[in-house]
Amino acid sequence: MVDVSDKTDTVRLAVAEVWVRLPTEAIKQVQERTAQKGDAIAVAELAGIMAAKRTADLIPLCHPLPLSKVSVKGELLAEQNTVRFEALCKTTSKTGVEMEAMTAASVAALTLYDMLKSVSKGIMIENLRLLSKEGGKSGPWQASQDL
Repeated sequence: MVDVSDKTDTVRLAVAEVWVRLPTEAIKQVQERTAQKGDAIAVAELAGIMAAKRTADLIPLCHPLPLSKVSVKGELLAEQNTVRFEALCKTTSKTGVEMEAMTAASVAALTLYDMLKSVSKGIMIENLRLLSKEGGKSGPWQASQDL
């Protein structure tokens, strides 16, 4: 792991997103909350929160962090046959929470896949990315919209 012992504790925040493209039947089950395993978005949001807390167990060389806030929000965009997840992680620490936010978003997407795979194995998880981060020596950063 990188030695961060000389760094100062600062408030750090990161936001990540991921998109899940679903077939029409899966969208219907998400809308009506009739997926065989339950409310697909609610379960995925909870899974994302749980994953953020376990990031250091999943990503080699990632520092374990005392998270002060984790939020995962799923948004159904039925007209686009898509669910968008946004994950926010916050801590006061010596290193950033980008990996926690990205892990939360990705596990939320994977959980949605698991909840709906009986409808279609062709569900696509797309465009996992960091949207923004705050804190630390490098200061604020925001994703460019021109990618």
